[in-house]
Amino acid sequence: MKMEQKMSCCAIKRGTSLEHKTQEITTSTEIQFKDKMVYLPGGEFLMGTNEKEGFPTDGEGPVRKIKVDPFLIDRHAVTNAEFKEFVQATGYVTESEKFGWSFVFYSFLPPQILSQVKRVTSTPWWCGVNGAFWYQPEGPNSTIDDRMDHPVVHVTWNDAQAFCKWAGKRLPTEAEWEYAARGGLEQKRYPWGDELTPNNEHYCNIWQGKFPEKNTTEDGFKGTAPAMSFPENGFGLYNMSGNVWEWCSDWFSRSIHSRGGRTNPKGPAKGETKIMRGGSYLCHVSYCNRYRVAARTSNTPDSSSGHLGFRCVADVLS
Repeated sequence: MKMEQKMSCCAIKRGTSLEHKTQEITTSTEIQFKDKMVYLPGGEFLMGTNEKEGFPTDGEGPVRKIKVDPFLIDRHAVTNAEFKEFVQATGYVTESEKFGWSFVFYSFLPPQILSQVKRVTSTPWWCGVNGAFWYQPEGPNSTIDDRMDHPVVHVTWNDAQAFCKWAGKRLPTEAEWEYAARGGLEQKRYPWGDELTPNNEHYCNIWQGKFPEKNTTEDGFKGTAPAMSFPENGFGLYNMSGNVWEWCSDWFSRSIHSRGGRTNPKGPAKGETKIMRGGSYLCHVSYCNRYRVAARTSNTPDSSSGHLGFRCVADVLS
């Protein structure tokens, strides 16, 4: 199986670009939903991994000592309820709405829609669905009414940036994201340790069974889970592994030499794709295995799908 096919499982790219002006969003002078954020003291930590569990082209290693300043981070991914508040306050229209479609996993679609949609040739479980937006995540006649506490999905990196501006926040750097995800543990595979299911308990929402044919949902969820599901990590953060991929601010680079040094690195100055971290409910060890803390992938800033969301951070004012 070709590497680009494996990457498409995680980062299914739209492949076209919008020609439109960016919507004007007023920067908030106050941090929205600040009571849902956690203060992290920053400091030095060991980033990356020397293990060979991922894909060589992902650039997970080598392990290096990184320093980050203190910052605030959302306790959980931005929810549908929070994103709805943003849209109601600003009138913002997401990029998937402007395109008219987004990517949906095939098993979530009713037969009458599945027979009509276009599938990605290399990854036929991904379907381009007209009318699949953040508020109707499986397309027309679907709803988020019973998922207001779930992470918002079908949001592009540009959409996430707009939300952050309104909320007086920003997207985390990749270094900040990994520091937060590790929860104070050093060089562990997951936010809670090295075992995926300690004491046979599930600590994240990922794929169980045979991908992509059968999800046994042993963790309790077929699609997204509520944003505050499963045990918190050592910093009190939810779902830093699994559930939905989370956008970071950095452009993607495989080389650590272009990622901004060892103190508050911000990634390369330019690029083609933006970093995604954390894995999703579709990740499985046999195919993706990117729900590990050190795992990374990327996507174009205007791409969206039913397994991609974000969480925000904010600077600590001195």
